[in-house]
Formats: sequence, C-alpha cells, structure tokens
Amino acid sequence: MDLLEYQGKQLFAKHGVPVSPGRPVTTVQEAVSAADELGYPVVVKAQVLIGGRGKAGGIKLAGDREAVEQHAGAILGMEIRGLRVRELWIEEASDIEDEYYAAFVFDRSAKKPMAMFSRMGGMDVEAITAEDPEAMRMLHVDPLLGFQDFHGRRLAFEAGIPEDVIRPVGEMLGKLYEVFVSEDATLVEVNPVVVKTDRSVNALDAKVTIDGNALYRHPQTAEMRNISDESPQERLAKERGLTYVPLDGNIGILGNGAGLVMSTLDVVAQAGGKPANFLDAAGGSKAEAITSAVEVILSNERVSALLLNIFGGITRCDEVAQGLIAAFRQVEPTVPFVVRLDGTNGPEGRALLAEAELPNLHIEETMLGAAEKVVELAG
Repeated sequence: MDLLEYQGKQLFAKHGVPVSPGRPVTTVQEAVSAADELGYPVVVKAQVLIGGRGKAGGIKLAGDREAVEQHAGAILGMEIRGLRVRELWIEEASDIEDEYYAAFVFDRSAKKPMAMFSRMGGMDVEAITAEDPEAMRMLHVDPLLGFQDFHGRRLAFEAGIPEDVIRPVGEMLGKLYEVFVSEDATLVEVNPVVVKTDRSVNALDAKVTIDGNALYRHPQTAEMRNISDESPQERLAKERGLTYVPLDGNIGILGNGAGLVMSTLDVVAQAGGKPANFLDAAGGSKAEAITSAVEVILSNERVSALLLNIFGGITRCDEVAQGLIAAFRQVEPTVPFVVRLDGTNGPEGRALLAEAELPNLHIEETMLGAAEKVVELAG
C-alpha cells in the first residue's frame, strides 16, 4: 500500500525523523487556515500517489493568504499524470542549502534491505545514476545486525557531503531504517533530504510503501488507505478477493496462478499486444471466481479483447468453462474472448464451451496461439 506524502511524514515523525510542520487539507479555506496557523511563507503541495508533482505545477510556494488561495484553488482538482488531486499538504517553507537523496528498499535478489544515499537530491534515481554512476552509494543491511550508526556515517562520507552534516545525515538514515523495519515497509524514500541554512537536516518529502500482507499488524496505517486513488477495477477486485494490477494496454488478461499470468503478459507483449491488467484468479479457481474476474476486467472500458489462459492442475477446466458460460449470461460481453484451456478436464471444458456456442469466443490450443489471436482481435 502506497502512502501519500503527509501520511509518510506522520510515520516519520512517529519514529523521530525530522520533518517540517504541516497540515493536510481538502479545501481552499482549510488551506488558508492552515497557512495562517503555520505562518508564512508556506508550500502548497498536491497529494497524489505519483512523482513529478513539481514539474506538473503541483507544488507552489506561497508568501501570503492571497497566494495560498490562488495556488490551492488551482491545484485542487487538477490531474497529475492521470491522478486527480483531492488533498493538499500545507507545509512550513524551508531555507535550503543542499539537497540529498535517501532510500531503503527491499532487494529481493539479495534477500536483504538495501540502503541508498546520494549527494544529488531532487532528481529521479535513474537520472542520478545516469549523470554520475558513482554518486549513488549503496549497501545491503544484514537483517540480524540491523542498520548501525557507522553504516549511516559511511554512506554519508562516501557520498562526499560536507563533514558537518555527516553525523546528522547518518542519524536520519538510522531512523529511516527504523521506519522501514517497524512499519513493514518495502520502500522508504526521501527526495530530497535537505540541509537548511542553520545546517539542520530535514526530510522534505516522503514516499512510503507498506507491505500489504503485513497491514493486519498495523491497523492505524491500514486506515490510511485512500480508496479514491484506486481505479474502480482495483476496488472491485479487492472486494471480491482477486489479485488485480492495472496496466496501460487494451487486452484483458485472466489466468490461474501468478506465474502463468506473468508468462501470459510476456507472450502477449511478444505477439505485439499491450495487456490491460494482471489478474490472477488463483489455483483451484471455481466458476464464481471466473465470473467475478471477468466482470472486473470488463469494467475497464479500454479492454477491447480478453484472453483467458488456464492450465488445470488443482483447477478443473470444466469448472472454468462453467464460470465463463455464467459470466457471458450475466455480463453479456461485447468484446471478443480467446480461451486456452489445458490440463485437468481440459477436453471436458472445451466441449462445454463448444456446446454453449458463446458469441465471439475463440478457443486456442496453445498459449502462443491464443496470444497471437487475441492481439489480432484487439486490433
């Protein structure tokens, strides 16, 4: 689960990470009241779960009430890379001398947390490494040993920052690691970490992703989930207990098992198509699960064709076929379907589909054949 900036900063403050005072607001009047309370100048920040807010005009400095009204009115309701701004963060402005980058991320290949720090803040990670590969300093953290004080000082020293801020930056890194571990995060990123004119160090931004499987241990954090930032398909999938990830294409993908679905995405892309989603109906999928999954996928208006790829192990292909027949009766789809059924009761499943004579449904024997067919039908 991704958190908005102010939500991440609330977690930071809980663990002693220095952040600027601020107030979350949802209206222009609330923004003015928050600014009056904080004192001018303030920064008006759009709260959306995506980067590039500043370049899109979603972060503005305001020196008085009139400026806050103007900026808050302009930012509320604007779209930033497809996401509509519904909340603002009004923050006390900072006098900045230097900007750095800091992050903790879980490195699955190494099976350890990885600490990252750079003296080049305010830029995307890709831009930092492209401009100067040596600017990003990294180290893996032994989960049993944890992130020690000397780790933070080492990263800061190797990054080449001024000596007087090496120790406070190291201390901040230690507290960010505490957030990472204590909150079951998979990502904690601050861009930028700023050094103010008084040489104090502050987290000016917060990007935090919490492991969704651990939310039961953090009920207060779970309440921060912002449903309005999720697509209708994501909300519907959650309600029905389905694993769904939205993508940018127009070909709906449904399979049983995460590995098979990922392979299907690759094969469709190889055939020249663009998947609209990842949807895993899970092993042992019953008719009801297939019906629910089809309804979720077809609720996306961009979908112009759907590929159902099932390999029956625990899953019975005849059960899947019955679910698909039920889905056609309930949803009455207008887009073409391509179906590949193989494995347990595969012949029985294909026979059921043939007998049903569902409109605009095509049966393919192989995954590659199914991918090529759905790309053709999707146009």
